[in-house]
Amino acid sequence: MELILPKRLNTNTSVTLDTRVVVVIGANGAGKSSFGKDLMRRYGEQAEYISGMHSLFLNTENDALVETSDINQLQEFIAKRVFTPRLSACERLLLQLQNEEFDAAVSYKEACKTQPELEPPVTKIDRIQTIWEKMFPQNRLVRKSGFIEITSASRKGGAYTPERMSDSEKIVFYLIGAVLCSRPNALLIIEEPEVLLHDSIKNVLWDEIEAMRPDCTFAYLTHDIHFAASRTESRCLWIRLYDGDNPAWDYVLIEDNDNFPEELYIELLGSRKPILFVEGTDTNSIDNRLYPLVFPDYLVKPMGGCQKVIETTKAFRQLNDFHLLDSMGIVDRDRRTQGEIDYLHEQRIFVPDVAEVENLLMLEPIIKVVARRLMKNPEFVFGEVKENVIKLFEKDMEAQVILHARYRVRKKLETAVNRKIETIEELAEHIDGLRETIHVHDIYNGIKDKFIQYAETKNYEKILLVYNQKGMLPQSHLCKICGISNKESYLNLVLSILKEGGTDTAIIRTAIKESLGM
Repeated sequence: MELILPKRLNTNTSVTLDTRVVVVIGANGAGKSSFGKDLMRRYGEQAEYISGMHSLFLNTENDALVETSDINQLQEFIAKRVFTPRLSACERLLLQLQNEEFDAAVSYKEACKTQPELEPPVTKIDRIQTIWEKMFPQNRLVRKSGFIEITSASRKGGAYTPERMSDSEKIVFYLIGAVLCSRPNALLIIEEPEVLLHDSIKNVLWDEIEAMRPDCTFAYLTHDIHFAASRTESRCLWIRLYDGDNPAWDYVLIEDNDNFPEELYIELLGSRKPILFVEGTDTNSIDNRLYPLVFPDYLVKPMGGCQKVIETTKAFRQLNDFHLLDSMGIVDRDRRTQGEIDYLHEQRIFVPDVAEVENLLMLEPIIKVVARRLMKNPEFVFGEVKENVIKLFEKDMEAQVILHARYRVRKKLETAVNRKIETIEELAEHIDGLRETIHVHDIYNGIKDKFIQYAETKNYEKILLVYNQKGMLPQSHLCKICGISNKESYLNLVLSILKEGGTDTAIIRTAIKESLGM
């Protein structure tokens, strides 16, 4: 369907989408409901508004799904068994379906008098039943004497009537039925399609419903990020602002791309906070536990490896005119050269002055804050830890030099080979000549000389800068000196101090931000 969207803020140009599914997403109060009502007004009788939540409440207004004559016919017949005189949208729908079921049964009975081999008709309730039972596989809808009852393998007491359904069961029944009963080629405006639905069924349910009505256009109004991302064949609109005085909306189309998945984009836009991309893949990583407390005004999003952080930060910043949100990234130093670090800084990707994120916990101000909290002498504790770290570094020096030299050689090889070569002979000649241009021993000796200097001058900051050793904290005996059981307890203490918001919090935050060059 070619869908003409409501008026866009500060423009007179109409926005038209050629799509069967459109997802309108935005924060609470952004204007999604008003957007849907504008579509209703714009498309008149072709549009229908469906709200699962509102279907549960009594409604004194006439419901378009059921004619008054239908209600009058059936009201007296079934009121004593199922419904009260005032009906909700869900109850009205059920009346209509039961009336159609009755008519189909009578017509089938009469037709069978002349055509005994005639197959029973498939009614709307049949189609609803098929999808509803997929959503609730332990339950069965049973038609008995013109009424629907539910049987359950998980409940005692036998069958029960529709008014005893859970709200989720009622909403699923209503949503399927309301869409099924909609007029042909309708624009269906679905308010909060995820409401009261468990994550395990909501996406599957709407997949089934969309497949059931291929003639209709679906416009979903939602703030559920995961539901929005699940509509893979849709166009997605993000509403940022609504001007009620001059009904117009500030909205933009969200486009997917390889570096920035749509689901992530929607999540970040919905937060309305500046974004900080970090390494790590789960909630237990140090990055994901530490940085949200160091940068409380940012939404911290772990992206996995450092390359993904770099790609995503660059992609998000390139789209800054679209989302208007500040963003930056943090990656581990990982033996990067100063040239690499300068380039990353230009992209607002920060690299700490320590080799590993764990080394941030070993910064002098942080060790002293923790020592003071534990009633230890800060100068003594730091002095002991410093000596132990230097000894560890001296012991591991050869391995660390090789680690850094190998990285430096690999980067030089990548740069050298990254040139235009058209024949195998040119490639072979070029590779043979690399030994003349990449002086491995000079690289190794240069790094080793620096490392020896750091150890001899007891330059603790420089050692943290180059020492890639995840076991440094426990091997430095920091926990033992402070009277803490293990590294996790030390980390938890640092995190608890960061949550307090006092002077010690400021000292730790400042130390980490200065290490990041902020």
